[in-house]
Amino acid sequence: MDRYLDTCASGPTWLVREEIARIVVDALHYGAETLDYYDLYAYVVMANHVHVLVTPHVQPVKLLQSVKGFTAREANKMLGRVGEAFWQAESYDHYVRNAAEWDRIRRYIEENPVRAGLVRSPEEYRWSSAHA
Repeated sequence: MDRYLDTCASGPTWLVREEIARIVVDALHYGAETLDYYDLYAYVVMANHVHVLVTPHVQPVKLLQSVKGFTAREANKMLGRVGEAFWQAESYDHYVRNAAEWDRIRRYIEENPVRAGLVRSPEEYRWSSAHA
């Protein structure tokens, strides 16, 4: 599914806009550093989806409502959209069972822009924890 999303062949690609990607990255950091909803370990904002690796301190539904709600309102303001969904309703969460799996998922997230052909190394991609 991620390979399909990375092609950006269909659907909105609002996250490619710098000001909207910045809203998402700032919200992820705010949720971790100010709200203390989670520990943030890895993230990447792609053109049409976002990956994050967190250890939640609150119920995942509360975490998602907070981040998705805030970013949707702010992005829709910038886009001049009213009353329209910004994010898809579904999300995928997964409990990480051990350190090896954690490392594999972190690498997967940070290497997403490389696999999509956007950069040569994860550190080059501005909207990623690898860059930060």
